[in-house]
This record gives sequence, C-alpha cells and structure tokens, in this order.
Amino acid sequence: MGKKSISNELIKKCSEYYNSDLNNKVYSDAVIRNGLVDVALRHDAIANMHFHFSEEIDVGKVTNQKKTGRCWMFAGLNCIRHSISKKLQMEEKDFELSQNYIFFWDKLEKSNLFLENIIATIDKDLEDHEVIGLLSSPVQEGGRWGLFAKLIEKYGVVPKYAMPDSKASEDSKMLNEILNYKMREYAKILRGMYREGKLIDDIREEKESMLIDVYNILCRFMGEPPKTFDFEYRDVDGDFHRERNITPLDFYNRFSDVKPKDYIVLVNYPTEDKPFGKTYTLKYHGNVVDGEPIKYLNMDIDVLKELAIAQIKGGEQVSFGCDVGKMSHREFGIMDTNLFNYETVLNTKFIMDKSDRLMYRASGSSHVMTFVGVNLVDGKPNRWKVQNSWGESEGNEGFYVMSDEWFDEYVLRVAINKKYVPKEIIEAYEQEPIVLSPWNTLGPVF
Repeated sequence: MGKKSISNELIKKCSEYYNSDLNNKVYSDAVIRNGLVDVALRHDAIANMHFHFSEEIDVGKVTNQKKTGRCWMFAGLNCIRHSISKKLQMEEKDFELSQNYIFFWDKLEKSNLFLENIIATIDKDLEDHEVIGLLSSPVQEGGRWGLFAKLIEKYGVVPKYAMPDSKASEDSKMLNEILNYKMREYAKILRGMYREGKLIDDIREEKESMLIDVYNILCRFMGEPPKTFDFEYRDVDGDFHRERNITPLDFYNRFSDVKPKDYIVLVNYPTEDKPFGKTYTLKYHGNVVDGEPIKYLNMDIDVLKELAIAQIKGGEQVSFGCDVGKMSHREFGIMDTNLFNYETVLNTKFIMDKSDRLMYRASGSSHVMTFVGVNLVDGKPNRWKVQNSWGESEGNEGFYVMSDEWFDEYVLRVAINKKYVPKEIIEAYEQEPIVLSPWNTLGPVF
C-alpha cells in the first residue's frame, strides 16, 4: 500500500473546518497571546484544591533537586530524614541527608551494571535491538524505590554537611555527557576483546580497570564519599550530641527506622499485558548487581490508595511515582484532572484512558515524590498532600495538592511498608516476577 501525501484539497478542507466556527479564531488569538496553560486554566479548580488535610505528617521543609534527575533519591532520603530526626528528636528543618553521596554510588553502580549488560550481550551484533537500547542510554539518571533501597542497604547515608552538593550534582548535564561517552568507549573495547578471542575472565578484569577510571572521574565531579564522619546535632531541647567516626552504613542502621528493604512496591498498570495480582521486572533493569531483581506487584488503584492512607495514618511518608507533567501547575502546586479545559480551548477530544495512554506511550512514570497527608471525607480521600523536591518557590512552600481523580489517572506506583500490607498481598508479591522487555511501558519515561 502506497503512502499518500497531503493534497491541496485536504488543506482546503482543513481551512474550511477551522473557519466554520468563530470561536476557533477567538481561542486562537487568546492562546497565541497568552499560551495554552493560562487560557485553559480553570480558576474554580484552583479554589477547590486548597491545602487542608484531615491526616497530615509534619516533615519539615522541602528539598531541591535542581537540574538533575535525582527526584527518587530525594523522595527516599526525605523518608529516612524524617525517621532519623523523629527518633533523635532533632530540629528537622535544619537537617538534611546528602543526595550527592547517594548520587555518586548510583553512578558507579549503574556504570558496572551497564558494562555487565554489555558483557551479557557481547556475542550479539551491534545492530541488535537490545545492544542498540543499551548504547542509547548507558547510565540513566532516573530511578525508583527499589534502586534506592539497594544503594542505601549497601552504602548507608550521611548528613549533607559530610558530602555537600557539587556543581555537577546540582546540574548533571556535563557529568552525564562525559560518563555516557566513556561507557560507549568501554563497550567498544570490551566487545573488541571478545572478537579477538579473549576469555570472559580477562574481559571482566578489564572491566574492573574501567570502573577504577569511572571512580576517579566521579571524584573529580563530586568529591570522594566519606568513609567515616562525625555526626553532630542539637535536639529540640537545645542539647548538643556528637557521634565520632561513624561509618555511613552504621549511621543508617543505627538511626533510621525506615529500612527500604522492609517495603514492597505496588504499581497500577491497567494494561492487557500485565494482569493484576502478578509481579513483574524489566530485563537489564536496576543499578546494584546482586542477583535480586527489582520487582513490582500490579494491583487495582484502590489498593494503592488504601495502603497509602494506612501508612500516612501510621506517621510514615509514602514514596510514589507518577506522570507529573499531566494536568498539573507548578506555580500553584496543583495536580487535578479538572485543572485545564483543553478540549474546549483546542476544539478537540482526548479519548484515551489510563490503559491506552500507557500502552501507546502517552504516559509513564516521570517523577517521584512523597505523600505526607490526605484529606478524608467519610473515610474516602478527596485530596492528597505531596512533598516535592523542586524547592520552596512553587506551590505552598514547595508542597503540592493532588486531587483523588488525579491519583486515579496518573499515580503509577507506591512504596509501602510491609507492616501495613495484608498477608495475601505479601504472598502475591513474593511470586517469581515475569520478566518484561527493557522497553516495556512499566519502565520510566525519560
């Protein structure tokens, strides 16, 4: 079947349709002068989405990931920060954990995983679709709760003063460019060794030399992670405390009651290829190479809500992943499906539901934040309080409000402590995961 080009006759029909309704010209003038967001914004939606919640956790100030894809680290560290400050009765507003420290180890671990994946596909042709996929984005910056858990359990955490942010950890574009260039260079070398008949043991030995090079590069950009540090703080009564020469892992194990390994991740992907009640993982997915897959249990959205509410009531934040760019306004800090009247302004219809959007890649997990509150009316939620990591200049001092309808449509995953999860869901989560392709819609959107 041949392809058909745009004809003059079709263009004439388009013009006739556009000019057949005077409202089209009115809306065009408004959007041209003011932009779609301001023209389509429903001000009654703003009035309905106020910052009052029946259940709320005081978590202190928001943090700022700046020009990086570290949202998932910030969300996880915010949960641990709150746990530590609560346990030690610290002034939480003055306490923050080092995101730069976790960022360093994530880059190193993802470099190792990429090189291991190159070795796993070393006999495939360079034009093989999996090899192309690996080389297209060697060290991705995004992540999820499962990736965060592996880093924390292996490396611990440190206060921000022990490893402050660097220029590269606040704006990672150049670091990513250099690191991904090196990964592709290393891939060329390892694949060349294989074609020269080198043994896999020799190839892995060369890989270790490459990781030494990566470590050196990361130190230049971010500094070397501390092996020990002095933990000093004042509690809410003003008393001073000091722990000398503590390691990051001891610090985490001793002072954080939030242990990511105690959580499971529930997702809501209502698509034909992923039935509810089954666990899933992605090929080549992760950061730390340890043989344990990062998996997700697919459930109905009401289950995610019920368990998130239970965790908030228990005084714990809920880390969640969502499609943050849809029907949201950064200045007002509002996420609501009724926020914009796009259909009227653009004179069109948007007919895809959540399943359609996911299957046709019109939606996906693009950001991670935490729930810190919910407003319940007769036991049912209508608004959710969200702690973001975009600084204090947006929303309500950096906090956002989400409608329950937005939760239905755009929340995709939540991390829930097992103590809030019914036994039958735990048993379902313990199933062997179905391995999906690296590019399945369960993966992130970058």
